[in-house]
Amino acid sequence: MDQDGTHYADGRARDTTPARHMRELDRAEALRLVATVSLGRLVFTQHALPAVRPVNHLVEDGDIIVRIHDDGALAPFVAPADVPGVVVAYETDAIDPDTHLGWSVVVIGYASPVAEAGALDRYAELLHPWVAHPVAGALRIRPDLITGFRLEAEAPRPASAARDAS
Repeated sequence: MDQDGTHYADGRARDTTPARHMRELDRAEALRLVATVSLGRLVFTQHALPAVRPVNHLVEDGDIIVRIHDDGALAPFVAPADVPGVVVAYETDAIDPDTHLGWSVVVIGYASPVAEAGALDRYAELLHPWVAHPVAGALRIRPDLITGFRLEAEAPRPASAARDAS
């Protein structure tokens, strides 16, 4: 092994990834985590193909709210007010790039336009667009299915257990 302990003498790389495991999140914890970040990815269908757009969001009363603008990719896919909405997926996460620990959540539900003027004004204040385009409104995603997981570090094994395993 070399001095930094990442390679064997013959040059092969040694796996130095710390042990971790994946824990499934319940619905309440997953939605709580979504509310702790402001960036996510909206997945929808465009020209019969999957499309993904990064958007900022907020969580209100268990729904995810995103803003849309007039000439954006999302504007044509807003369902008319008389249908339940367009099926979308929304994914967000917080994964540390060095430790690879953190969480990821996927929400699947119906996206429909926010119609209440007062709510639109409030969302315009709370959600700041990334680009300078006229804002067309907001989408409300009502979650039907919420799945998520947390990547956690494994608890270190006692020295005696590590010796016994070798």
